[in-house]
Amino acid sequence: MSAPTPPPEAPAERLLARTVLVLALGVGAALRVWTALTDDGIYWPDEVFQSLEPAHRLVFGYGMQAWEFIEGARNWALPALVAVLLKLSALVGLEGPRGYLGVTRGAFGLLGAATAWGSYRLARAHGASALASAAGASLFALASVPLYFAPRAMSENASAPAVVLGLALALAPGASRRAGVAGASLLGLAVLLRLQNGVFCVGLLAVLVARRDWRAAREALAVLAAWAFLFGLLDRLTWGRWFHSALVYLDFNLVQGKAAAWGTAPFSYYGRVLLRSMGAVTGVALGLSLLAARRAPGLLGVAFAFFVLHALQPHKELRFLVPVLPLFAALAGVGLDAVLRHLPPSPVRLALPLAVVAVAGFSGMRAGLLTFGDLGQYEDVKPQASAWDDSGAINRLLITAGRLPDVCGLKVEAVHLAWTGGYSYFHRDVPLYAHNGPARESGRYSHVLTLSGAVGNGERVASEGPFALVRLPNTRCAPDPAWSSRLP
Repeated sequence: MSAPTPPPEAPAERLLARTVLVLALGVGAALRVWTALTDDGIYWPDEVFQSLEPAHRLVFGYGMQAWEFIEGARNWALPALVAVLLKLSALVGLEGPRGYLGVTRGAFGLLGAATAWGSYRLARAHGASALASAAGASLFALASVPLYFAPRAMSENASAPAVVLGLALALAPGASRRAGVAGASLLGLAVLLRLQNGVFCVGLLAVLVARRDWRAAREALAVLAAWAFLFGLLDRLTWGRWFHSALVYLDFNLVQGKAAAWGTAPFSYYGRVLLRSMGAVTGVALGLSLLAARRAPGLLGVAFAFFVLHALQPHKELRFLVPVLPLFAALAGVGLDAVLRHLPPSPVRLALPLAVVAVAGFSGMRAGLLTFGDLGQYEDVKPQASAWDDSGAINRLLITAGRLPDVCGLKVEAVHLAWTGGYSYFHRDVPLYAHNGPARESGRYSHVLTLSGAVGNGERVASEGPFALVRLPNTRCAPDPAWSSRLP
């Protein structure tokens, strides 16, 4: 089966397509990097303690340990990737938090722009014109939700470009053997970074079998089996048991159902939150994706399977859908092309793709107004609070504390330690205590990060918003054999 051949494009349409793609990717990349360098906030602790903090521990020798990296519920692929960025930053002289965090978050932001380009390639692989493909890609490049999540060091962001480019290569009708092997390899890497991406691997094999493309199916299965071996080997080398992280993770989430402790939501959650956070983009992407059913039934089925399987899980977070959003952007490009093929050359033929880009751009312009309620996070606690720079003040004070020459221990009284940047921002090899740690009179730490109204008899060193960094009087930090780096 070969991909439909796009009709010849007029020079003006080719120029417009190139312009739309370059602007969408360029503006999207610029916004992502700008956010990476200006927002110190936290959406959810995983973006620190599943990536930055274990990577910091690998490179610098100290860092808080979440339960997942004590019991082995995560593999070390993502922290290793982040550790490479931290090490490279240190080698070029950017060894402070502002340096290595800027490099890391900027790199993740650029991965988001690369993911949008993957949407373009995936649409083109299914026969969409360059203009329709570029317009579809803009729905990921410029929309508010992908912009918000992009710089965060999460497995969803790290794996999304591998998912979309892998499917662009392996799922394209008439793909060559080399493309099929490369695509399956990218999907194997995506699973190594995030276990849930195994849905895409199963989907790929199902589509190839449905097409009766037995050669491609056998080769894809062999490649994915090799990546599965690497997954198991990584766990064997790091945790001491084959597939240890997958087994512990699945037992925790599916057998024991403990993820429900972080909240549950009904099946309708994702649809409701997507409509709230970027309603126009969601409506356009969904409508155009359905129009792609005839041209790209396999891709549409894989995307919907991923969505439905996540909607069926009790615990839900909008970030879990990040790997599938570029697929719907690509499908939108294919659906848009199906519409354009029925239109004669006219201004309307050019206006429709531009309207899609405008919808994406308007969503991006409103990204700064996103609240946690819009993103479906903390809906019962602070739904009206801005989703941007949450905990940013705390993290900037952590950076300040790490630079003090006399700090020999720090207690964070103001918030739970999980909602801070940990040692990734503090970057000082001294004890870091949680709010329920030893009392100030214990002499175990020299500074506290507290609320401005709780300075007490200490000396205010710095403050931002409702928080203050305070030096305690006459404290030299007595050794504490009971201190643990485990995240409470």
